[in-house]
Amino acid sequence: MRSSGEVLALLVLLVVFTLLNPGTFATATNLRTVLDQAALPLIVGVGATLVILMGSIDLSVEGVMGAAGMTFVLLSANSRGGESHGALALVAALAVGLVIGLLTALIHTRLRVPTFIASLGVWYIGLGVATLLYGTDGIPNFTDPSTANWASRQLLGLPHSFWLALAVLVLGLLVGRYTRLGRSAYALGADERIARDNGVRSARTKIAVFMIAGGCSALAGVLASLQLGAGSVTLGAGTLFLTIAAVVIGGTSLGGGRGGVARTALGVLLLTVLNNGLILSGVSPSIQSAVSGAVLIGAIVAAAWPHRSRLRVVK
Repeated sequence: MRSSGEVLALLVLLVVFTLLNPGTFATATNLRTVLDQAALPLIVGVGATLVILMGSIDLSVEGVMGAAGMTFVLLSANSRGGESHGALALVAALAVGLVIGLLTALIHTRLRVPTFIASLGVWYIGLGVATLLYGTDGIPNFTDPSTANWASRQLLGLPHSFWLALAVLVLGLLVGRYTRLGRSAYALGADERIARDNGVRSARTKIAVFMIAGGCSALAGVLASLQLGAGSVTLGAGTLFLTIAAVVIGGTSLGGGRGGVARTALGVLLLTVLNNGLILSGVSPSIQSAVSGAVLIGAIVAAAWPHRSRLRVVK
């Protein structure tokens, strides 16, 4: 099994934290907490995985989340007196993500700017948009209880956030494994020149994938707003690191061409269990960050070392 190492690591964490926290870790309540915490990085991770499979990178996640989240809140019933626009609020938020993803792709494909630089610039554009929307009128809180409590409500004993993330995961699996777009993403990551020679439309594929990634980040921004119960410019803070870490730890190559969405889901679960277990064990936040960073560095070195010659240039 290609992911046997990650599965073994997850099992070890489950056993260790169960022994360290016998009355709190292995409980139904904590399971729901873990699944709720894993939802955001998993949704973002689906889009991020498709981008990384092409050998590219998308750093605009937190900017997109802020802009899309603020759009959703302001078009919903909120404490600033805004009226609910129903499904239009969600559509508008997703549109923000799609447009930002399109912008990143166009800067890369038309201007030949590396995706690292293009998405970094777009990240700040997204934060700027979120800041403008936030304004100076105070925190916009949801005023409709059915909206404010949506993320925490349960279906079949599990939080809505989990079911939303699961739906995105399934769609990501279908795109990656069974569509032309998914095959093209793998081909571009393996060798872009050969992929082009074999008929893969590089620019079109990159535009589609970056728009999907933008849509995933926007949906995560909506979910984060629902979990917070309000709009915030920085509600995506820390999501980028956690997502990239999960993608790499799951086994998707930063050079592109190898990996997949299912592996990212495993990486997300592993990191979420690690952070949850450390919190329940009373470990300080600074040490938690150090442990997460060490795990990420170890995973990157282990994954990249055999392919280090391909990673000298980030596409």
